[in-house]
Amino acid sequence: MARYALSLPTQLKHEAEQWAAKQGVSLNQFILWAVAEKVGALGQHLDDPGFPQVTYRRGASGRPAPVLRGTAIRVQTIVVAAQRWGMEPRQIAREYGVSEDQAHAALAFYVAHRPEIDLAITEEEALEVEGVHG
Repeated sequence: MARYALSLPTQLKHEAEQWAAKQGVSLNQFILWAVAEKVGALGQHLDDPGFPQVTYRRGASGRPAPVLRGTAIRVQTIVVAAQRWGMEPRQIAREYGVSEDQAHAALAFYVAHRPEIDLAITEEEALEVEGVHG
């Protein structure tokens, strides 16, 4: 593995340390993940430049799913919380440990990418029903 000295602004380093702690990983691992996530997304041309707080990450199925950048929270999770459970962005932010801005960004992303997110929600619900009855 190649070494690279990295200078971060103090506030950014502090925030990265907080996110790493929330994720249960070292700062080094968090930065490695963040760089890998960004390079992977740029290579796949999946990210929507209109939504910088949302990126794509491959899930267990191997298919890319939109998540809030820097977290493992899927956009569809935020949408289900808002639509099915009637949660407001402020409640979503508290419940999922994200900022209110991130919750709003996920919901705005949904409006712009509704067919994709609706399909993911429908497929996940079908798997849950199959698991219960299978």
